[in-house]
Amino acid sequence: MVIHFLVFLFIVVLSYQQNPNPYSPSMLDSLSRQSKQVSVNKAQLMKEIEEKSNEYEEPPQNAKIDKVWKKIPGRNGVKVNIEKSFEKMQDKGEFNQSLLVFEQVKPEVTITDLPNSPIYRGHPEKRMITLVINVAWGNENIPSILNTLKKHKVKANFFIEGKWASNNTKLVKMINEEGHTIGNHAFNHPDMKRLTNEQNKEQLVKTNEILTAITGEKPKWFAPPSGSYNEQVVQLASSLEMETILWSVDTVDWQKPTTSVMLDRVNSKLHPGAMILMHPTEVMKKGLDQLILNIIEKEYRIGTVGNLLNEKR
Repeated sequence: MVIHFLVFLFIVVLSYQQNPNPYSPSMLDSLSRQSKQVSVNKAQLMKEIEEKSNEYEEPPQNAKIDKVWKKIPGRNGVKVNIEKSFEKMQDKGEFNQSLLVFEQVKPEVTITDLPNSPIYRGHPEKRMITLVINVAWGNENIPSILNTLKKHKVKANFFIEGKWASNNTKLVKMINEEGHTIGNHAFNHPDMKRLTNEQNKEQLVKTNEILTAITGEKPKWFAPPSGSYNEQVVQLASSLEMETILWSVDTVDWQKPTTSVMLDRVNSKLHPGAMILMHPTEVMKKGLDQLILNIIEKEYRIGTVGNLLNEKR
């Protein structure tokens, strides 16, 4: 037994001598240098992201009242999220512009902070356009127009006369079910500048009641018939929690132009933030498909008035 124990002890001692610390001083030194180099590289990368982030930042722009265009919505600024950008770049340890992470910065003044005023257009740097469709007639063309909008996955704005809505509830429901924005277009298409405040209030309230009963939602937007308004009308709409919407590009489709004339008229006046006025006319039924394609070809997005007027880029 003693001999066996001595043999075992000898083997243990021999084994210990043959397996020194796997991390020799030279290896430990190398690992330390590598660790320090990684730390230096990460610090340099973070510094580079911080320095270059200024090149990509844009300050937010406040909403304002313009002398010509009245209410103009603000626009979010943009800045680099340095920490998230670093996380995406740290594996390779080098700056890569395509991996920058951006976030938007809201302006201090939004369109809801401004005094009451009509709205003719979106922000002049926002490459989005909205379609404003005023409806008081044209029943026969609405299904085709809805099909064209659906084909292109475009959401538009239908400003609907109260009297027309009460006689065409199925069409109003159809428009609503397609996800389009429904706005107030007064009750029977009067010249609102010539009415008393009480008469104008009746026009707006009655139409809101009809549209709310059909859709379940109270309109947030009001388009005065024929674009006729005064300060009293704008103040009244605001008191009913509605913004007054007009337009910056007119198809003049009610004059029954040819499709090519209508398209040329719109194409020549397209601009960022445009609100395009139209009606459910025969020329829009025939030309809406090409009009949408022209807008997309010029690299504009098409959204609802709510999307156009928010601060998102």
